[in-house]
Amino acid sequence: MWYCFRMMFRHASIASASLCLLAVAAVAAHAASSAPSPARWIVLSAHPNGSTGPIQLIRVQTNGRGLRQITRGRLPATEPDFSPDGKQLVFARLGSGIFRMNPDGTRLRRLTSGARDVYPAWSPDGKRIAFLRPFRTDWRLYVMSATGASERRLPQAPPAGRPTWTRDGKSILTPSGADLLKLDARTGKVQRYSGLTLDIQTSQNATVSRDGQSIAYIGPRLSTGPEDCGEGPCPQYALYTARVPAPHRARRVVNDAGPAGWSPDGRTLVYVHLGALTLRTVGSGATRTIAAKPHVAAGDSPPAWQPR
Repeated sequence: MWYCFRMMFRHASIASASLCLLAVAAVAAHAASSAPSPARWIVLSAHPNGSTGPIQLIRVQTNGRGLRQITRGRLPATEPDFSPDGKQLVFARLGSGIFRMNPDGTRLRRLTSGARDVYPAWSPDGKRIAFLRPFRTDWRLYVMSATGASERRLPQAPPAGRPTWTRDGKSILTPSGADLLKLDARTGKVQRYSGLTLDIQTSQNATVSRDGQSIAYIGPRLSTGPEDCGEGPCPQYALYTARVPAPHRARRVVNDAGPAGWSPDGRTLVYVHLGALTLRTVGSGATRTIAAKPHVAAGDSPPAWQPR
């Protein structure tokens, strides 16, 4: 590189200067592409120190460092989701409502008082939060401001599962029954049926990648063990992915795992398997495990991956 600069000043020609700048740009681009991506936080629920008490939230960096418990209390903490700028977390404290805090656990603030409010999800502009609340005999979709004000039920929305906002913030994707629906974020009116076939018993915790093109969900698999639940073999489950909308063949990822979250670029799944956190590249299937010890990771909800 320094030879290039010497030649540029020696010959003082536009051509040599242009060639030199192109070479420098190529070297810089190669260095940028080969540099490791910055570590981000992943937040998940776990049994603190292996206890049998209520699950709490812990955080750990994608490189496995910085493991720390960030919530405490007598009620379970679950369903974390990051704000679009990565500076805030929202989560459900079962029996108490939905809360907001910094990723290190500070500045905790209660947003709702519904004891069974679950599945909070931040809108792309960071101004709204969608969540589920029991309504009569079903779970229905609600939206509020990020401060907890102006709660309202989307009147036309059918019974819903975990919500995911579309990139433009105008629609919400949610599992409903055995399908994944696209709903108007103002009214809840169904805009599109995906045509997927999900398991009604487990579809509520399905997650959609940020680009809206892929879904991860828990579904039944063929029983291979001798377990008996009294009326026949116990149901067994696996983690699957599929492209949306259908028709696309579902792909089994791993047996007996918890619900999966997505990396910001949609290329990596993160889920709990055998009490540890697993990062799996969607394309190659390569996996990396991050131990949560002394805590025991719980597969009750999808881990949240800090967007930036």
